Amino acid sequence: MRLIFLGPPGAGKGTQATRLVEKYGIPQLSTGDMLRAAVAAGTPIGQKAKAVMDSGNLVSDEIVVGIVADRIEEADARRGFILDGFPRTLAQAEALDRMLLDKNLALDVVLELKVDQTRLVDRIMKRAEEAKARGEAVRKDDDPEVFKQRLAAYNRDTAAVAPYYEARGLLVPIDGMQPIDAVTAAIENVVSRLDEEVENR
Repeated sequence: MRLIFLGPPGAGKGTQATRLVEKYGIPQLSTGDMLRAAVAAGTPIGQKAKAVMDSGNLVSDEIVVGIVADRIEEADARRGFILDGFPRTLAQAEALDRMLLDKNLALDVVLELKVDQTRLVDRIMKRAEEAKARGEAVRKDDDPEVFKQRLAAYNRDTAAVAPYYEARGLLVPIDGMQPIDAVTAAIENVVSRLDEEVENR
């Protein structure tokens, strides 16, 4: 079962992906983690990425997709994987498709957590105020200005990815404003049907 989680920052993708990992035993792949692991392991693509990062540049889509390609060859990803936070752009989505095609693989589903962004910002601001009231430092991700910048980047770059997958019949929208357990149940409803189909292939 190969799936992607889409949705703006703060939508709950990480929480839901963790629950799927526990239930189905397939890995959650974060490009940041994979990048760091490839650099640490000194793989050919990791060395390439290190050279780019050392020079202060952003890692290209080609390198990121290469790192995903290497990672999904590992034993724990044979039964499937969850991509969280990737693809971030239309170009990455197209490159991912080409790479999977080369391996005779295909995505099973793209789950998009739909949320009210105004309420998301309010929730983050409330969380930041509560942390300050307790005398705690506000987490970088919970800084309202940082969060708004991340949201703007998502709307500029990643929002175009959902229509791409919708056109290919892979996108399933999930109401991310429900309580966490209700979101899990909605996702489980989609994934359990897919899991049966995958088993029956």
